[in-house]
Amino acid sequence: MVVQVQEGLGRLTGTAPRTRPPGPRVLIATAVPAERDAVASGLSAPSGPAAPSGPAGPSSDSGPSGLPGGDGAPVVDLLVAGVGPAAAAAATGRALALAAAADAPYDLVVSAGIGGGFQPGAPVGSLVVADAVTAADLGAETPDGFLPVTDLGFGRVTHLPPPALVSALAAAAGAAVGPVLTVSTVTGSAARADALRARHPGVLAEAMEGFGVAEAAALYGLPVLEVRAVSNPVGPRDRDAWRIGAALAALTGAFGKFTPVIGKLAPVLESWNRHD
Repeated sequence: MVVQVQEGLGRLTGTAPRTRPPGPRVLIATAVPAERDAVASGLSAPSGPAAPSGPAGPSSDSGPSGLPGGDGAPVVDLLVAGVGPAAAAAATGRALALAAAADAPYDLVVSAGIGGGFQPGAPVGSLVVADAVTAADLGAETPDGFLPVTDLGFGRVTHLPPPALVSALAAAAGAAVGPVLTVSTVTGSAARADALRARHPGVLAEAMEGFGVAEAAALYGLPVLEVRAVSNPVGPRDRDAWRIGAALAALTGAFGKFTPVIGKLAPVLESWNRHD
């Protein structure tokens, strides 16, 4: 496997491959560098298929860090896309456009990071893999309540990741599977948490970037995954209850399992690209 770490908000560094690698190409977008570094640590873990080949660690400013891998292993690029759905969509879209222009398109896009968990289904420190990536506040408020933009006759509010990839990654990482909401305003009250639960049965987590990443992926006909490590309960804002360190450690653990899952399920990506 080859991992390239993108330095700087929304920037791609290094050079695109001159020839198409035999394995799937994967773009993983995080909001902030700490999340990117946690993902990179998991991908580079000694328990994975290979150990880091160079002196530069995943958070180094010296450029991309690589992992040698066998034929067919995934090639992974890590991107810091920014906070919120708009920044995530713009940066991801730019990365996908540059890859397509270089004749090295991606096969899978992943939104990864920490987020809030709806209790009791997603306790702090646990992992969630989305089976639906949904924009929770894209729509209109009415006297009768919230209407999603689809009820107004526009667009879409949900992207569905490939079920085989969701199931395999969740099983490998010990993650729960369920809807993950994308919000532009993080929930800070019990009333809003209850309203989101009522509108989205089975919801497990909320974050701020997944739908933006998914929209960009959809423009290029690419499947998307969203992986969240829970740093805090969704509800009344209580910073003393946040466990960001534990969530980042869980994120690292999840991506320690990522490479073999994607390698084994490459045919799922090929099928999606042909028929979606």
